[in-house]
Amino acid sequence: MTSRGVVGSQGGRHDESSGTAAPGAMSDSLAGAAGSDASAPLDASGARTGDGSASEEPADFDPARLHEWLDSDARDTRERVLVLLTSEPFRYVDPRDTLAYRETVLQWCRALAREGFGALAFPEEFGGANDVAASIAAFETIAYHDLSLLVKYGVHFGLFGGSIFLLGTRRHHERYLHDVATLALPGCFAMTETGHGSNVREIETTARYDVDTGEFVINTPSPDARKDYIGNAALHGRLAVVFAQLHTDTGDHGVHAFLVPIRSADGTVLPGVGIEDCGLKAGLNGVDNGRITFDTVRIPRDNLLDRYGSVSEGGAYSSPIDGAGRRFFTMLGTLVAGRISIACASLSAAKSGLTIAVRYTDQRRQFGPDGGVEVPVLDYITMQRRLIPRLATAVALDFALKSLVRSFAHRSDDDTREIETLAAAAKAWTSDWTVETLQECREACGGQGYLSSNRIGALRADTDVFTTFEGANHVLYQLVARGCLTEYRDQFGELRLWNVARHIAARAATRVAELNPITTRRTDIDHLLDPDFHDAALRYREDRLTASLARRLRQRIEDGMDGFDALNECQDHAVFLGRAFAERFILEQFHAGLRDCPDAPSRRILGRLAALFGLARIEAGADWYLETGYIDAPKSRAIRNAINDLCRELRPSAPAITAAFGIPEILLDAADPAIG
Repeated sequence: MTSRGVVGSQGGRHDESSGTAAPGAMSDSLAGAAGSDASAPLDASGARTGDGSASEEPADFDPARLHEWLDSDARDTRERVLVLLTSEPFRYVDPRDTLAYRETVLQWCRALAREGFGALAFPEEFGGANDVAASIAAFETIAYHDLSLLVKYGVHFGLFGGSIFLLGTRRHHERYLHDVATLALPGCFAMTETGHGSNVREIETTARYDVDTGEFVINTPSPDARKDYIGNAALHGRLAVVFAQLHTDTGDHGVHAFLVPIRSADGTVLPGVGIEDCGLKAGLNGVDNGRITFDTVRIPRDNLLDRYGSVSEGGAYSSPIDGAGRRFFTMLGTLVAGRISIACASLSAAKSGLTIAVRYTDQRRQFGPDGGVEVPVLDYITMQRRLIPRLATAVALDFALKSLVRSFAHRSDDDTREIETLAAAAKAWTSDWTVETLQECREACGGQGYLSSNRIGALRADTDVFTTFEGANHVLYQLVARGCLTEYRDQFGELRLWNVARHIAARAATRVAELNPITTRRTDIDHLLDPDFHDAALRYREDRLTASLARRLRQRIEDGMDGFDALNECQDHAVFLGRAFAERFILEQFHAGLRDCPDAPSRRILGRLAALFGLARIEAGADWYLETGYIDAPKSRAIRNAINDLCRELRPSAPAITAAFGIPEILLDAADPAIG
């Protein structure tokens, strides 16, 4: 397959990679950004083994050693998953036949279940491995394959099975977990409603306890209360975890989770249950999303997942947690694993896109000196700027997310709030960045990147909704901002919010006084590449934003404004703080992780990538840093030049860095070869 340039009205050739018009005759481009020579195997240095590569010089580190160290957590699980994903039954299929595609995705899920991957987080007595970290590693690795498989797998084993495990009690575990782990009982996670989206606390679906029969009656009281966008609902799900408002004769007790059968064993929809297919989506069409309604569906009392709230046979409600609010947020803690998993999967998708784009631009030649040969597109600083800082970010996120997974796997009750904040920040920032990165990768590959035979298009379409999964990102950033305010309040005891704000402001002012003579004017390269400078800049921004947000909220509340309205007026500020928190955390974890790297050449390349990531984040926030006086204009220009220099320095190593991701060649091939 070849692709020719588009002839413009003046007879010139419009180059698809650079976006500029070039005179002269048309020439063939590479046969697909991820196909032919562009997906040829890398040698030990990461250089292309075929002709036409610009990366003739070996990298100064071993990608295989770096990969081995980066993926050392749960390595056996990762390798086992990749062996399965690269086997013949997992070859990509044409997604245009939606029904066939969905059935293939179901069979892929069954194959993963047979190998025990779906049960990794469950206790050993129920067929699992009691290994949360390995479970997330499996999910992260599956994301190198078809993302419809990832989402269907995550809905069934993570959300549906995870809810039964975390919200249920032993009788639920004994009855259901084995069948969940083997996919003998396909399930759904029915939380989201049409009218309420992320506002789970206000969902309308009801579960009223009938003391005469000892049953709960599940009902959808209005069209807005239908369960919407529910994965596995349209075709395959037989049992749903349904979130509903629990009512007894003694009162209303807030949102709880119930097990509600929706289909019989032969796939027949059960009486009182209404199911509608959501239809074609912008991506992930191998997942059978559906809408569910309930018309007085009766379920046994034991179908209440009652770890945090139970109803006796006589209708008495009890809970080990005082207060509906605390109980609600404790139950929502089940989403933390999902948010961490989505962040990890987003990164895997971005790594795939970056690998394809770097390889293509390393070979794709356009323009050059008069009378000379055309040069690889990746030799242009504009292309390096598009891709190489994103390579650095991918590695930074690798460190940060693995650190978060380790913290989550070994958490204590005292860590819960901090991990919830980190999970929200990681999911929101990583999924936002992945969507932006895949767009850059598509554009970097020009017209070839727009072909269906290139995986980037499918990756871009499938990850778009990751910004909405497990909580819309702007909502999650506000959750992070609340966590920042709460942490400071707790640090300073029972001080009132404005006293905390005053203290933080004083601390920030002290830091400015100490650092301004250096940070605003110093432009020597040793300083610009100093990790302490990067850490201090991102930490200062977070501290100052926290202080100013606290101060703005305090002023409004003192003036008599309702707390909701006060936060609404400062919502953009809260979102900005949430992003700043995420970037500070990512950089800190990158610095902490690379210090532990045992291989000196790998540590050197990681140090340059860390410097690039840190400077790129400061440059991205240059307007704020200039506005607050943290840096001045000459320093801002010096940072820009330092980033350019780092991009040039790292350019020869870019293919080797992607090789360190360890993505099998077959998984980088076109997602739908029948179209190409």
